[in-house]
Amino acid sequence: MAKRSNKKTRSNKRAGGAEGVLPALSSLTDLPAFGELKASDSQRSAFADARKRACEAAGDDITAELALGCVVRLDRGFPAVLCDDGVFRAEFSARLTKGGLRRGENSRVAVGDWVCARRPHGHDMGLIEEILPRESDIARWKGKARGEKQTLAANVDVVLVVQQLGERGADCERIARSAVIARDCGAEVAVVLTKADRATDEEIAADVAGVREVLGAGCALALTSSAAVGDEERRVRASAERLDVPWGVAAVRRLVPAGRVAIVLGESGAGKSTLLNALLGYEALETGAVREADDMGRHTTVARRMVSLPGAGVIVDEPGLRSLPIVGHERGLAKVFPDIAEAAGECRFRDCTHTHEPGCGVLEAGFSEVRLACYLALAAEMRESAASLDPDVVI
Repeated sequence: MAKRSNKKTRSNKRAGGAEGVLPALSSLTDLPAFGELKASDSQRSAFADARKRACEAAGDDITAELALGCVVRLDRGFPAVLCDDGVFRAEFSARLTKGGLRRGENSRVAVGDWVCARRPHGHDMGLIEEILPRESDIARWKGKARGEKQTLAANVDVVLVVQQLGERGADCERIARSAVIARDCGAEVAVVLTKADRATDEEIAADVAGVREVLGAGCALALTSSAAVGDEERRVRASAERLDVPWGVAAVRRLVPAGRVAIVLGESGAGKSTLLNALLGYEALETGAVREADDMGRHTTVARRMVSLPGAGVIVDEPGLRSLPIVGHERGLAKVFPDIAEAAGECRFRDCTHTHEPGCGVLEAGFSEVRLACYLALAAEMRESAASLDPDVVI
């Protein structure tokens, strides 16, 4: 009896300790309303099935305690779940963490996941009984030979790839890398070039041309500045108009209309938090300084969270990513570079690297140097990564 009592005490202590360091839900004023998020028909059908399984596992009709919910925030691994009657902190049911692993089901929750949640009467915290199938899964490879894919956000409609402008110029390969992951994971892509006030008109034109060359002229694009006022703002705005690039915060909002969910991907210091503050209309998110040595920033976003944009949709705020390795994203590569992928099918050799081989369909097609360089770099990285994995790792 004493042992059981101690175990219960430890469990309560853990939960209480977590609540003590997590932000109070009542203080989270930027969370979306339940009506701003839409589960798909297949997810609603999956919820109905999950509810039946939960009742069977409980040996009782607990339908009144079960609800369709969406994970809108993760703080140190503790999810906040939004249902039609409010938001609450949740733990993971033993059925999910143990039984799900035995059946090979997904048992790790991400922001944007739709779940079957249980709110037992008389309890402050809820339980996540099941994670419902995802319509999209924005994921990156985490680890080396025996790593795994880490979901950054689930059920996202569009990925906003944020790149800062300035003397270094936009990193087109990094933009293409993010686009490959997004397209492979089932989302659309848009590029937001920030801090345009730090670049000359010539630099802005070169960066815009580079993005369009790599992702195509039809790529969704927006241009913003962080501190431009007066003549400087008019200069950058005029530059955007000459290049036919949508300008400012309103242009970014149009990339995420009501009813859509986006995630912002970018390196630390790219201006993500500054951009989100501008979209929200006030300083809701902490921003950090950028180091002069490498023009990079430190992480200012620590929690993964959904933020509701006034007059627009919902954005998932993601901590800055130092690295974005791509492993197993060949399908996304073909979607971002469909013309190059098609030409590769004409190569004489199946293992053609498209660099020097005779009879190479890609080299004979005469693609632009910048576009082809991005494709070759990402394709080579995926080949090397696949060769370095342990044989029993499934990607």
